[in-house]
Amino acid sequence: MRELHPQPIIGQPWTGRHVLLLHCTTDNQLINLYKSFHAPIEPPRTNCAETLSQLLSIGYHIMAITPISPNQIQYLLVL
Repeated sequence: MRELHPQPIIGQPWTGRHVLLLHCTTDNQLINLYKSFHAPIEPPRTNCAETLSQLLSIGYHIMAITPISPNQIQYLLVL
């Protein structure tokens, strides 16, 4: 009897959660946006509040806000 090995499926839809890390200054400037590979995003703005607004409007939720230096904040967002 021949043993069957499952083949990887290409193009399988993503069913997990999407994660974003948003780094901002305390005076509302975007430093960087890091995302999981398939996370949907809008083009980030230089204004951190506007970027957060866009991400919240497409369904992301803020899971944590962490100071990462005296003048930088990290937002963890999940969809």
